[in-house]
Amino acid sequence: SSLLIMPAVQPRGAQGPSCFDRVKLGFLMGFSVGVGGGLIFGTFGGLRMGYRGRELVRLVGSRMLQGGGSFGLFLSIGTLIRC
Repeated sequence: SSLLIMPAVQPRGAQGPSCFDRVKLGFLMGFSVGVGGGLIFGTFGGLRMGYRGRELVRLVGSRMLQGGGSFGLFLSIGTLIRC
């Protein structure tokens, strides 16, 4: 007897997330990872350079946004390629 491979059947009315939803989720995941990395590396880098107070907060904030934006962009592009 031959073994038939049946495709996965979704229940009626159920749909997976759209491609836009996947790209959006990829961006948000990448953004959160990049923000965490920017927080860690920006804090250590700023302290090593001698920044304190407002200068340190400004540097860490910019590093968090840069890291989050770039990593989110790359992860969203990677997700878009897989759609």
